[in-house]
Amino acid sequence: GSGYYLESHTNEVYAEEPPPEPALDYRRVPQWCATLNIHRGEATCYSPRGSSYRSSLGTRCQLSCARGYRLVGPSAVQCLPNRHWSGMAYCRQIRCHVLPAVLRGSYVCSAGVQMDSRCDYTCLPGYQLEGDRSRTCMEDGRWSGSEPVCVDLEPPKIRCPDSRERIAEPGKLTAAVYWDPPRVRDSADGVIKRVMLRGPEPGSELPEGEHIIRYTAHDQAYNRASCKFRIRVQVRRCPVLKPPQNGYISCTSDGNNYGATCEYQCDGGFERQGTSLRVCQSTQQWTGSQPLCAPMQIDTEVSSAASLLDQFHEKRRLFVISAPEPANRYYKMQISMLQVRRPSCCPLPTSPPSTPSLCPPPQQAACGLDLRHVTTVELVGQPPHEVGRIREHRLSLGIIEELRRFLHLTRSHFNAVLLDKAGTDRERYIAPVSPDELFAFIDTYLLSEREAARRAQSGDPCE
Repeated sequence: GSGYYLESHTNEVYAEEPPPEPALDYRRVPQWCATLNIHRGEATCYSPRGSSYRSSLGTRCQLSCARGYRLVGPSAVQCLPNRHWSGMAYCRQIRCHVLPAVLRGSYVCSAGVQMDSRCDYTCLPGYQLEGDRSRTCMEDGRWSGSEPVCVDLEPPKIRCPDSRERIAEPGKLTAAVYWDPPRVRDSADGVIKRVMLRGPEPGSELPEGEHIIRYTAHDQAYNRASCKFRIRVQVRRCPVLKPPQNGYISCTSDGNNYGATCEYQCDGGFERQGTSLRVCQSTQQWTGSQPLCAPMQIDTEVSSAASLLDQFHEKRRLFVISAPEPANRYYKMQISMLQVRRPSCCPLPTSPPSTPSLCPPPQQAACGLDLRHVTTVELVGQPPHEVGRIREHRLSLGIIEELRRFLHLTRSHFNAVLLDKAGTDRERYIAPVSPDELFAFIDTYLLSEREAARRAQSGDPCE
């Protein structure tokens, strides 16, 4: 009936029209205004009538909130004559704004967005946190610190193939080496921007020795990682062969590496006895055994000219000189130019001697003909006094006749024929030929590659 109403379950005070001045006895109404009850807060009141009159007319109250709450409304109220407080207030929970999501990371908060809530940040695997690792909701409703970021600072993982050793292929000083590319993984986003190789490509022919292969990988954040491995190329080698006495060796490849082939050759006037080729095996041992270069033995006691020529097959070239008589000037000129020297006691006989000659055999200069593996055959005179010889070896009349028929050599005038090592007629001369012309023809058309290399290496001993 007084015109006021009170909602006891809140701390809000409502006032209607100001009433007329009450004519009440304040002493008999100790509780004039409603009792203040602030949820999550506290009211500290002072009454002019004493502590027993907490809500009496004129009572002033200071309002405050518990920790974690903020006062909304006036901080002080007074009990008015209209039985209402001069204002209304309440305690609102202090809350911070919701933290934004972290790219490539996350956070966990202890109490959501309430005050004193602590939020701890973590990053996805492969990323590292830069900035504050945790933030706390403070009394002013703001978060402490600043927002961190997750960055990719970790280099990619790279693993190269294992180091290895390879044996050079037979007959080669290199080995073709293959390998798989390195295994690369990025712990962050899994993206590898590029992988660079420093060194030869897989499948390259690598020479003897050790080779270092390096790979470098870059991720999207330009972090990089490197790895390396070694490749050792080994050339298996046999002991170095020594040339035989009175001979030389011609080898392929590097001379003593696995697969190399060495061919033995003998100097002029000597022939090989034993194997001609030796091969370096993977066991680092040579096949066969070293041959010998023995003085060439010419057997003139054969039954036919073919048997005689077979002794020179693939060994020597033949320069066959035919003259009608020893006094023939072309014959003398040719023998002189070929540097055949005979002691004065041993003129070329016009008939077969009845007894063996005690005169030393003619000596042919080694610098020209022997260097080119050429043997001179002389057929001089007319039957029955015709004479044929190879060095100091005399030929029978039957073999002389067969040689003339086989080589189409006439007795009527001087002529000469040059046969290669296969016995093929390669050049004919009807006049004496100078050594320079003869040797130039042989060097140009008849020498094998090995012989040419040998000639270039050793030079000309005639100079």
